[in-house]
Amino acid sequence: MALQLVQDAMHGPNLRLVSPSAVEPVGLGDRLVEMGWRASDSHHQVVRLAAEFAGTVEWSVAGCSSAAQWMSERLDVALRTAREWIAVGRALRGLPVLDAALSDRTLSYAKVRMLVRTATPETESELVGLARSVSAGALGSAVAAWSRAHEPEDVRDERHRETRGLPWRVEPDGLTTGTLRLPADVAGGVMALIDAAVMRHRRSRGDRDAAHVSDPEFIEDDLGGTAPFPTLAQQRVDALVSVLCGGGADLVAEVVLHVRGDGATLDDGSPISQSAVIGALSGGFVRALIHDAAGTPVNASGRQRHPTTRQKRVVTERDRRCVDCGGHDLLEFDHVPEFAISGHTYVDELQLRCAACHRARHVRSGLRGSGPAPTRERGTP
Repeated sequence: MALQLVQDAMHGPNLRLVSPSAVEPVGLGDRLVEMGWRASDSHHQVVRLAAEFAGTVEWSVAGCSSAAQWMSERLDVALRTAREWIAVGRALRGLPVLDAALSDRTLSYAKVRMLVRTATPETESELVGLARSVSAGALGSAVAAWSRAHEPEDVRDERHRETRGLPWRVEPDGLTTGTLRLPADVAGGVMALIDAAVMRHRRSRGDRDAAHVSDPEFIEDDLGGTAPFPTLAQQRVDALVSVLCGGGADLVAEVVLHVRGDGATLDDGSPISQSAVIGALSGGFVRALIHDAAGTPVNASGRQRHPTTRQKRVVTERDRRCVDCGGHDLLEFDHVPEFAISGHTYVDELQLRCAACHRARHVRSGLRGSGPAPTRERGTP
């Protein structure tokens, strides 16, 4: 039997014989993880070199107007990417804890590039701990919520006003890409209106969507054929165009501002200032959601099929996000067990799920086509 020689690091030059069967195979997933972290390590080296290079005259001697331009041309990257590298590298010089977290793979480059916008030498350790407790996708909302205790509201409001914007550019494929930056309270209203338009369109199709066809990736088109089921991003851009072109004039969307002892937030935890809450009171309808001593919303029940407005608020306050994937997009109220089985709508038997997870649960349960269609209602609190 073939044997593999492996040097024992604990005993210097001594050699021990190891059977190949005793060596754990490296799977494709393990290789992918390692290469991903190597890419993060490389990013660390790139941003440090970029910041150092920006402090030299080498780019000027080459006839470039900036170090970012030199890097954009030589490295074949977008100018904004080169500028970000320089900014992150410079920020890390004064943030040794963050720099070390990136170096020893405690945090990925994706997380560090977000944290350097907010971190200071006094707060970086706390932010590293926060970043370790959430995914990269959830880090933006988590840092925004954390900032409530570290940034005066008037300063944050002024920063939001100064940095709002809608830059766009034409991509090589001919599409136009834009980035919309809005204060949280304004963005909450805009997104609620867009999602209300998305849900209205889904209902207007008579639920001829992925929950009612044999292939969840396809839906019936207006000509009776089949077409790929649009992604959430595609549905939202279609809804935005519809709203802007007058198709959403009769839409009503509800936005809930949560006011608690530790500050005010939207449903997803985005912090909003007290001045924004006060400003919303003049044109808003105020309802109180009562909590018990344990901080749980007071229950509400009914025998109708669709949840009442009060039940929606209770379930949304309890679950906050999709109970399966943790997402905030297109939240719906799911009967567990089915309304066709229970015959009633109780808060304790409702769960908040995003449209994709809601549909997937019905597919897994073999409920497609049997009984009434799922409750296709937006989980607006």
